Amino acid sequence: MPLVEEVATRRFERIGMHSHIKGLGLDENGKARFMADGMVGQVKAREAAGIAVELIKRGKLAGKGILLVGPTGSGKTAIAMGIARELGEDVPFVQIAGSEIYSTEVKKTEFLKEALRKAIGVRISEERKVYEGEVRKIEINRTRHPFNPYVEVPESVVITLRTKDDEKTVRAGREIAQQLLEMGIEEGDVIGIDAETGRISKIGTTKEEEGLFFKRRVELPSGPVLKIKEFTYTVTLHDLDVANARGNIFGLLFSMGREIDDEIRARVDETVKQWIEEGKASLVPGVLFIDEVHMLDIEAFSFLARAMEGDLAPILILATNRGRTKIRGTDIEAPHGIPIDMLDRLLIINTEPYRKEEIREIVKIRAREEKIEVDEEAVEYLAELGEKTSLRYAVQLLAPASVLAKGGKVEKEHVEKAKEYFADLNRSMEFVEKLEGMLS
Repeated sequence: MPLVEEVATRRFERIGMHSHIKGLGLDENGKARFMADGMVGQVKAREAAGIAVELIKRGKLAGKGILLVGPTGSGKTAIAMGIARELGEDVPFVQIAGSEIYSTEVKKTEFLKEALRKAIGVRISEERKVYEGEVRKIEINRTRHPFNPYVEVPESVVITLRTKDDEKTVRAGREIAQQLLEMGIEEGDVIGIDAETGRISKIGTTKEEEGLFFKRRVELPSGPVLKIKEFTYTVTLHDLDVANARGNIFGLLFSMGREIDDEIRARVDETVKQWIEEGKASLVPGVLFIDEVHMLDIEAFSFLARAMEGDLAPILILATNRGRTKIRGTDIEAPHGIPIDMLDRLLIINTEPYRKEEIREIVKIRAREEKIEVDEEAVEYLAELGEKTSLRYAVQLLAPASVLAKGGKVEKEHVEKAKEYFADLNRSMEFVEKLEGMLS
């Protein structure tokens, strides 16, 4: 159990590929703004996703799902994340690739069960002793990963919280430091920390700008930092499954694998339903996003189709860049490699390749998120590269170009140098084909 300890009296950064996505960027009429909430372009797809969000909120998408179809790098993952952000701040978003289900450790259906239950949240409210306030200062102490010395992991954290009337500095261990990183907590955010369990609840931010992660604007809390109040937090069904499995001593001693018994899951489901009936908790259906869905086989599709009709089911969003192809494990060709009976359950949204003006704005957003200063000529050059090659290639060149600029402003010459070092797909293929011609 993680401990929180008060102590007497650097900021960290966490940048992900889609950390800037805060929503779908729609106005009050459901029309997509050209650039809003971290989204750029893809107007038709975003508006379609907005209609899907409205259907979800009205409970009209039960037993159905969404399929995003478009070329690589056309914003399918960003739209899926935007849908989750539109549904709420603490809505679970679970992302997997179709190829991940072929694990040697667990069965395919077991992997999918875990993913589905990770995407269903349970919002619990109870009176607890809580450290609550605005994050004034946060210092993450890191250490080398025990199995990979090239990777740093959090070891402990010292965090200062303040209210209008009080200020306290607390020290906590690895589990709380990891939570802070995963939740993207920054200075200026208002959080609550359960003094007994160390569980963290995001409340909002006092900053005028909402920052990297989706947070609502709140006022600075009043009263003491350490108080007894209603503490609301969200856990997933999978978290509860694991907690119950660990509570079974025979399961711990004699279990030979990672799989959780269906009896445990049924017991958790009954408990959650009882909590909901008693008003102690509420269900938060999240989003399960499966990329490369054409990699799933007929057994996996059959399982998902059945799971979508269950009482406890998340919103299922699938994505593919394939047209007509064989369903894995069969000789049957089908649109997008998906069985027809599954396709009939899906709303299909198409995404289009980004245009130059859209790539330009996305490059600017990513540079801003990664704290890289880029001059206009370099941005224009990256936009041209992105149009000729791919958006991802243009964005990927930002980091090596900043290294070549030695931390200063990235200029066109730095991007050109980075381009010489790191080839795009077409140049790489030409290089190999040329060598093969020489060998023959």
